[in-house]
Amino acid sequence: MTEKIEQTTSVVHRVLDRVFPKAPDFFLLLHQQATQALHTVELLVDFMGTGDVEIGKHIKRDEHDADTIKVNNIHTLNEAFSTQMDREDIYRAIMDLDAIVNYCKDTVNEMDVLGIAPDRYTYEMASALRTGCQAISAGFTKLGEAPAEAAHEADAARKAQRRAEKLYRKALAELFQGDDFLNMMKRREIYQHLARAADRMAHCANTLHDIVVKIS
Repeated sequence: MTEKIEQTTSVVHRVLDRVFPKAPDFFLLLHQQATQALHTVELLVDFMGTGDVEIGKHIKRDEHDADTIKVNNIHTLNEAFSTQMDREDIYRAIMDLDAIVNYCKDTVNEMDVLGIAPDRYTYEMASALRTGCQAISAGFTKLGEAPAEAAHEADAARKAQRRAEKLYRKALAELFQGDDFLNMMKRREIYQHLARAADRMAHCANTLHDIVVKIS
């Protein structure tokens, strides 16, 4: 009798698992993607500090790894029966984190094509981006257990973006005091890539804060 009850219970559990599958852990998945983005940004800072072409190649390889994570996370989201947070917020976070990595790769590619070496402003803007991505990664780590702390990390990331924006404006002001117009156009392109990466970081911080508000 007991054996029959256990068999029946097992069947019921299997049926329920098929009808109502366990929700993927998007807290963990977003944390992993944010950690990958941070790793790429840290490489970017190293590149801006040294100009080492091997680091530049590593950034390009990192972008392929980031693409794999993005695709897997989107697939998991599409297949998920339920999620711990708003689907649109998860999707926005996935795409913003991926965009940060793409801008890192694009920056290195453009510097190579245009023959531009790192300077003080590219280094400082990349450093501000790193500070913000550190906060984003920490925020997604804390999101499930300590949402209020995650909100503070989102604020820190937005502060880092404002610093990157100030550096961008300062760099342009200094750049356009010269008379080498070709160099002006080339360097402005690089500064813009870094500023856009910081903008996407701020978008991700806003999404992180939105998630905190909704799950708190």
